[in-house]
Amino acid sequence: MRPAARDEALMRLALDEAAAAERSADVPVGAVVVDATGAVIGTGRNERELRHDPTAHAEVVALREAAERRGAWRLDGCALVVTLEPCVMCAGAILASRVERVVFGAWDEKAGAAGSVVDLLRERRLPHRVEVVSGVLAAEAEAQLRAFFAERR
Repeated sequence: MRPAARDEALMRLALDEAAAAERSADVPVGAVVVDATGAVIGTGRNERELRHDPTAHAEVVALREAAERRGAWRLDGCALVVTLEPCVMCAGAILASRVERVVFGAWDEKAGAAGSVVDLLRERRLPHRVEVVSGVLAAEAEAQLRAFFAERR
């Protein structure tokens, strides 16, 4: 499977996770972690409302599951696919876990840390940098978020 098609297939899994977050009354953001072989080793969705935990962002939930499955906090060779550009907290977790590649859908113009507001994932002064691919199925991810917030306004 060509890389773009693989990214889209994984983003569809992340969009499914985001839909599950929305059913739990949380902001619809979903994430998937895959290892170097392409096997899914972690999934996550926003669970801040469910867990009453400000750190329960989709990325963090997925990274925790992947690390548990792997039996190690280092996620070398792994990729994270997420429906929304990671925030500063999530970018820090991505860097700390040594994820090599991040693929995201929608840009977050208010809190994004992968190029929109700041670019922590590719910051030259930090010891680890991440390959970033943006805009994968962005229209679908944006529509999911817009519908969620329109319903609450």
